[in-house]
Amino acid sequence: MATVSIPACTSALLLDIEGTTTPITFVKDILFPYIREHLEEYLSTHWEEDECKQDVHLLKKQIEEDMKQNRACPIHAVDQTVHTDEEKAIREVVDNVLWQMAADRKSTALKQFQGHMWRAAYTSGRIKGEIYQDVIPSIKRWKGQGLKVYIYSSGSVEAQKLLFGYSIEGDVLNLFDGHFDTSIGPKVEGKSYERIAERIGCQPEEITFLTDVTREAKAAEEAGANVVVVVRPGNMELTDDERAHYNLITSFSQLELTGHA
Repeated sequence: MATVSIPACTSALLLDIEGTTTPITFVKDILFPYIREHLEEYLSTHWEEDECKQDVHLLKKQIEEDMKQNRACPIHAVDQTVHTDEEKAIREVVDNVLWQMAADRKSTALKQFQGHMWRAAYTSGRIKGEIYQDVIPSIKRWKGQGLKVYIYSSGSVEAQKLLFGYSIEGDVLNLFDGHFDTSIGPKVEGKSYERIAERIGCQPEEITFLTDVTREAKAAEEAGANVVVVVRPGNMELTDDERAHYNLITSFSQLELTGHA
C-alpha cells in the first residue's frame, strides 16, 4: 500500500490498540484466556482485599442493571456481605465474568476487574504486552514532529497502561500524552470523539484516529475527525466499499504528516 498523508491541521493522533498497535491474537489468545484460566485462583487469593471487594460490588451492580433492562443474566445477584459459603460466592462471580466475556460485553465492571487481574500478571512477568514492530519508531517520529499521541481503547485505561508499561519493548508509556477508555463513551458513537477532542483541548478536525474497526471509523468521521483504517493480519475483512471509502495502511510507517517538520 502507498503512503497516506495526514492533514496539516492534525495536532493529535488517537490510536486504537487491538488490531492497530497490537495483534488481535494477543488479546484473543493470551489476555482473555489468562482471565478464564486463572479467574477462580485470583478470586480465592484476593477475595478479602478491598480492591477485590469493590470489583465484586461493581459486578453485582452490573447484574442488577442487566436485570432492570431485562437482559439475559446467568446468575442471581452476588452479595459479598451476606454470603455464608465463600466458594459458592466465588463460583457465582466466576460464572458471571465468564458469561460476560462469552457475550463480549464491554461493561466497565468487567473491564475494571480484568484490568486488575492483568496487572497481577504483568507485574509478576507472566505476561508482556505485544506491540507491532512499526509502532514505537513511528510514534517517536510523530512526537519529533510535534504531534501528541493518545490511546482510545475499549480496554480500561489501567489495562492500556499495563500493556505499554510492561511491553516486549519495555516501558513505553512516556510516548503517550493520555489514555481514554469507554468511560468517555462507546467507540461507535460520534459524541465520544467530540468529548475526547474537548478533553485534549482541540477540535475534532485536528484529530486523526487510527483503528481497524470501520464502525469506530464511521463514528469518528461523523464527529469530524480524520480517519485511517489499519489493515493487519487477522483483522476483520473490509468490504469493497470500505476499502474504497477509507484511507488504508498496513504499517504506521506509511503515515506521512503533511506540513509537519
